[in-house]
Formats: sequence, structure tokens, C-alpha cells
Amino acid sequence: MATNRAYTGILVGGLLAGVLDIAYAFVLAVARNGRPLRVLQSVASGLLGSGAYQGGVATGALGLALHLGITVVAAWVFWLVVKRSPLMQRQVLWCGLVFGVLVYLFMNFVVLPLSAVPFQLRYSPGVILQGFVSHAALVGLPIAWCLRWFAFSSSPPSHSAA
Repeated sequence: MATNRAYTGILVGGLLAGVLDIAYAFVLAVARNGRPLRVLQSVASGLLGSGAYQGGVATGALGLALHLGITVVAAWVFWLVVKRSPLMQRQVLWCGLVFGVLVYLFMNFVVLPLSAVPFQLRYSPGVILQGFVSHAALVGLPIAWCLRWFAFSSSPPSHSAA
């Protein structure tokens, strides 16, 4: 039963984090006169290179699937680490905020440089700070909250309003 609750927390937390993070990227893109499809294609370009931008909705869908897959895997990694530490379980939301920053660092300074993205990666202090804050709040915190709710609480989630 506890394992099923953990898997539910991983899936719900990972998907929630992925949706929040990509919605934030869409808002930023539109504010800069960009398009959400282009955001999704840029995610797919990590796998496909510049050809992702010629693939239309299909490569956009691939980008969304990759993005959501990454956030679900991130939730699983978080669970693997936190389940071993009662201290981290008691401070799971704070750990989630830190984890979100670590996800940002790993994705931007390990994964992206090793990927096929066809654009130059540049990071100003403001861009890094924005990435830290957005990933702490929109990636790490939802993952931690869902895992606290489903996997680390002493009672099963209630379906009642009380």
C-alpha cells in the first residue's frame, strides 16, 4: 500500500511540476512574442537538434512528452533520496525547494550541454536567479508537496472535505 501511495505521489508530483514549469515557459515565451509550440520544439531539440523546429505539432508533442518524462523521473529521484532520511521527510518542503534548484543546475549545466540543442547557452546572473526561483517553486515544491501528501504522511489521503 505504501509503495502504491509513493508511486502516486511520484506520478502526480512529477506531472504537476511538469505542467507548472511548461506553463511558466509558455507565459515567458508569449511575453517575448514567442509561441508555446516553439517552446515545446526547443525541448525536443535536445534530442533531435535543429530538425525539431521543422516537425510541427509532432515534435511539439514529443517535447511535451520529454518534458513531462523528465519531471516524473525527477520526482522519482527525489523520492529515492528522501525516503531514506526521516529528517528530510520532516523537512520535505524545504528539501523540495532545494531540489528544484538542483534540478535547474543539473538540466542547464549537465544535460543541455550534452544534448543536441542547436542554440548557444548563455546565463546571466538574472537568468540563473529566475531559474532558481521558478524551479524551486514550480518543480521542487510541487514534487515535495505531492510526495509528502501521498508517500510520507502517516494516514492515507482523505477524499472528504473535512
